[in-house]
Amino acid sequence: MGPNTADRQTSLAVWGALAIVYVVWGSTYLGIGIAVESIPPMLSGSMRFITASALLALILLLRSGPSAFRMSRREFCGAAVAGVLLLTLGNGMLAVAEQYISTGLAALLVASVPLWLVVFRFAVRDRPKVLTLAGVLVGLTGVAALSLTGGEGANTVGIVVVLLGSVSWSVGSFLSGRIAMPANPFATSAVEMLVGGVGLAVLGTGLGERLDPSAVATRSWLALAYLVLVGSLIGFTAFSWLLGNAPISLVSTYAYVNPAVAVALGALVLHEPITVQVITGGLIILIGVALVISTERKRRQPGDPAEAVSVPDALGTESERIPAALGTESERIPAALGTESERIPAALGTDGEHAPAAPGTGGGQLAPAPIICGTDGEPAR
Repeated sequence: MGPNTADRQTSLAVWGALAIVYVVWGSTYLGIGIAVESIPPMLSGSMRFITASALLALILLLRSGPSAFRMSRREFCGAAVAGVLLLTLGNGMLAVAEQYISTGLAALLVASVPLWLVVFRFAVRDRPKVLTLAGVLVGLTGVAALSLTGGEGANTVGIVVVLLGSVSWSVGSFLSGRIAMPANPFATSAVEMLVGGVGLAVLGTGLGERLDPSAVATRSWLALAYLVLVGSLIGFTAFSWLLGNAPISLVSTYAYVNPAVAVALGALVLHEPITVQVITGGLIILIGVALVISTERKRRQPGDPAEAVSVPDALGTESERIPAALGTESERIPAALGTESERIPAALGTDGEHAPAAPGTGGGQLAPAPIICGTDGEPAR
């Protein structure tokens, strides 16, 4: 087989994996919307993340052994804090919001997360470039337009709740690069999903949610299974492979494509209206996000430590690092298994080693972090 044939096969594999990420992650909003039709929103999220955590932990134990879960109390607490912010609050509020607003509108509002991260940078006296701030202003203008007009059938409560969820997700992403985390990113994901899922169960039960299996429609069960198996495992695997085989500038395009996929699927499957307001506001948000990401990427010089841009696919569905840069330290975001990871191996190695981090991540090193809980004083890794 000649080099040209090999290159063509690699190119096809890259576009195939990218198509999976585009469609699968874009469809998670639809999956959540169908699941909460007959399953209480927080309890549905709880079942989703606890199940995904158990599957991931089992795979990790079989491939890498118990040593993969070696972590200090401080690192466990760091992952637990992230799980609560990203999944219990972030994903929980998204699921609640999708009872009141369309899945497409939710996806477009969630796409504003990178904009909030720049705001947090500004708050801690890290001064982004002027074009980055311009992108934030453009994007937040789109958020305001969608929030005020919303389109047909939009509900103010749902819009407020999803925006609060986005802010919680952003806070979790912002802090995750600054606190100690377990060395193994998959163990981190498992802890975050477990704690986030338990938090959703406690919060949902406390707010009066009750699960009656006999009242749950078949399509809601199927949507829940899809979110766990396809949205998490298949989407996460495809993204992990892309990080090691495709330019990060190409991989990061999912941040712009996923909301469009979500809007299209919502219209096709749930017959959600696509109004002029939704299209206009959504385009303004995506233009702002694109300006932020492209400006920050250009600012990085070869060999500089990379930063991560947090671009979620469906509030708390998963998490990946996208080097490019919203912050002077690494930020991580939800994106596939309902969590985030400092470094994403292409596969669960049997010796517990990390596969190469995303290009330019500087080995995925975390910045020094304050002690959140625990007194062992181990440095963040």
